[in-house]
Amino acid sequence: MKRTLFVGTILLAFGMGYAFNNLTHPSRTTTLKRVTGIGGVFFKCKDPKKLRAWYAEHLGLTTNSYGAVSEWYQGGDSTKKGFTQWSPFKENTTYFAPSDKDFMINYRVENMELLVDALKKEGVTVLDTIESFDYGKFVHIMDIEGNKIELWQPNDVVYEKMGKDMGAKTTK
Repeated sequence: MKRTLFVGTILLAFGMGYAFNNLTHPSRTTTLKRVTGIGGVFFKCKDPKKLRAWYAEHLGLTTNSYGAVSEWYQGGDSTKKGFTQWSPFKENTTYFAPSDKDFMINYRVENMELLVDALKKEGVTVLDTIESFDYGKFVHIMDIEGNKIELWQPNDVVYEKMGKDMGAKTTK
């Protein structure tokens, strides 16, 4: 009986220590997913309205006042939709600043807070604080060649509803 109690106590102590360690150091047991896909491609042009019309006519994109949204199903769960935004911006936009490049890529991510913490520890330039909206969270970083990158943790359900409420159609 004493031996069983002793072994039980040791196992309980070990289990509690393991649980405490996992609670205080979750990154040790959870692999941090980084980019999960392309969330959007943004680029500068002389006349966004005219360019959107050209892409609609010649390449079949279903466009709206922001560009076009491609709809697809996620590889990790093929019952869930995902979306990718395509947006031409006026050539004098400051949205890409401090980058002087003519494009910006938006990457889909899963856990914005953990990822931003990891990027900061790795010395990556984080340009702003995480902004939260119903349709997702956003933050901007710079790569080593001065390209501004937008990270998006999407809420695809709300994003889809927002598009439907606007009367916007997706490219499928």
